[in-house]
This record gives sequence, structure tokens and C-alpha cells, in this order.
Amino acid sequence: MSSSLSSLSSSDAARPPVDAMGWVMDVPCQVDVILGSTTVKVRDCVTLAVNAIVKLKQAAGADLEVRVGGVPVAAGEVVIVDEVVALRLSRILPPVGGDLP
Repeated sequence: MSSSLSSLSSSDAARPPVDAMGWVMDVPCQVDVILGSTTVKVRDCVTLAVNAIVKLKQAAGADLEVRVGGVPVAAGEVVIVDEVVALRLSRILPPVGGDLP
């Protein structure tokens, strides 16, 4: 074992140094903002047409869910910034299956 590792605790030794993980910061990931959801029978899907209305389960004015790689990470509200639609985050959700560090 090298002298640089001998001074680390066992939990530190399991974690790679931050610099070694720097490349991960540039990996693109899919971010989805979920307006709402519902369940529709196939018979209703095949009859959808322009101007059809599909009711969602979410209440009007409810926060939208932000998912990164399919995992819910935050919630927020729609805002307009320089004539572009954006999302103002109002809550950061705790990690799935655990607590914040």
C-alpha cells in the first residue's frame, strides 16, 4: 500500500479523488420536466385528434417535476426569461433510497 493511501480512512479509500472524477462533469444527461401524467386506455389513445383534451392528475398551479436520467431530482414552476420558457426550481428532492449527505 502506498504511503498516500495509508493515511486515508477506509471510507476515503473507497472514494476516488475528486480530480479523478472530473471527466464525469462533462457527461451529458437527459433532463425532463414533467408537466403531468395520466392513464388512458388504448381505445381512447387511438381516437385522439387535434384539439382533444387529455386531463392530467396534477392540479393547476402544481410544481412540475424535474427528472435527470428518469430519476426525480427537483420540482419547480414555469417562468419566462428573455422570451424563453424556463423553470425556477423551488425544491431539491432527496436522493432516491437515501438521505442527503
